Formats: sequence, structure tokens, C-alpha cells
Amino acid sequence: MANWKRALIGSSAGAALVMFVKGRPAAGVILAGIGLATLASEYPEKFDEFRERLPEYVERGTSYLEAVSRLGQRLASAAERGSTWYEGLAEG
Repeated sequence: MANWKRALIGSSAGAALVMFVKGRPAAGVILAGIGLATLASEYPEKFDEFRERLPEYVERGTSYLEAVSRLGQRLASAAERGSTWYEGLAEG
């Protein structure tokens, strides 16, 4: 990979991060897209493979989010009851 492509990818990723932190998500998405487009032009076969496996990644991510959501609901219901996890340990 040419040095200018490395510099473009790194600087666009850094600038995108700065924009997200500053609360400018539109600019962050545009800058991140520039970096990803440059990376995709260098490794098109890897991005084709990623696009083919994208539904699998989405399904796996959704299952993780569902598990975290269930855990959050359990913690919220425990907080409503006023019990804490260490009270059960003290009684046992």
C-alpha cells in the first residue's frame, strides 16, 4: 500500500473520531467513509468477502444485543424490588 493511502486512511479515521467526539456525527460519517473507500480500493476481495458475510455478522450482533437487553431488564427488575446481588450472599 502506498504511503499516501496509509496517511489518508489514518488521518480520515482520526478526523472522524474527533468529529464524533465533538458531536458532529455527519462529518464523522463522511470522513470515516472516505477512509473505508480508500481501504476498499486497496483490498477489494476482502470487502467482497465481508459483504457476503454481513448478514451473519448482523445476526450475531443482534443476538448479543438481545442478551444484553435481557440482562438490563433483570437488573432493572431487581432494582425495583430493592434487592441487591450481595444481599443474597449475606443470607446464605
